[in-house]
Amino acid sequence: MNIKILCFCLVLSFTCFTVHASDIEREKRLASEIVDTIMDGDAEFLKAGDHEFLGLYTEAEEAKGAVIIMHGRGFHPDWSDVANPLRVGLAERGWNTLSIQMPVLEKEAKYYDYVEILPEAFPRIDAAIDFLKEKENKKIVLIAHSCSAHMAMAWIDTGHMRDLDGFIGIGMGAVDYQQPMLKPFPLDKIKVPVLDVFGQDEYPAVKKGAPERLAAIKKAGNEKSKQLVVPNANHYFTDHGEALLEVVTPWLNDL
Repeated sequence: MNIKILCFCLVLSFTCFTVHASDIEREKRLASEIVDTIMDGDAEFLKAGDHEFLGLYTEAEEAKGAVIIMHGRGFHPDWSDVANPLRVGLAERGWNTLSIQMPVLEKEAKYYDYVEILPEAFPRIDAAIDFLKEKENKKIVLIAHSCSAHMAMAWIDTGHMRDLDGFIGIGMGAVDYQQPMLKPFPLDKIKVPVLDVFGQDEYPAVKKGAPERLAAIKKAGNEKSKQLVVPNANHYFTDHGEALLEVVTPWLNDL
């Protein structure tokens, strides 16, 4: 091939390649919509590198510990499905809660788009843990729903896991059509108790991957780890927030 043509092709290929970064402007819009309408808890802006992100901290009376709540793809810390029921409901049941804003992309983004920004979640998880430790929470559990489970698993897989007393994955393994997971979740590396919970009416990928996840959890060898199904619930636990709490709360209290 002529060297000029080869150089042109290389330049063209690099020009056409786009590295995704999270949508900070969308995140700011979400934060502005949430902060003034919060009925329970306090807005806290945490730092991840040079970026400030929203967290909603809700204190319980005589707290048993604290949980970090990571919402599903494209949503926010007070999302009406999963995030709000957990952050408010668990506080009422004796657990301090910190629900944090995770990186988001445009609404049309798919699973493989989010794979490119998984590392952006790492400093946010670390900042949330540091915040809860500064508040003198002695026991900390990470709860991740849907896409945030991919973020949490990537954080664990790259050796970032620290200072956790438990992990709860909700709707783990959710992907888009013809976009299978690139590698299994490192559940076998997690020595603290793990709860894998999903709805009876889940996405097929979540249900299909359940036996493999359970095998990895058992391989890790913690006797308090479990896999539980919430009857009649879908991936978003629509109208089943209370049922989700009834599964999560006893498991947390047993840690």
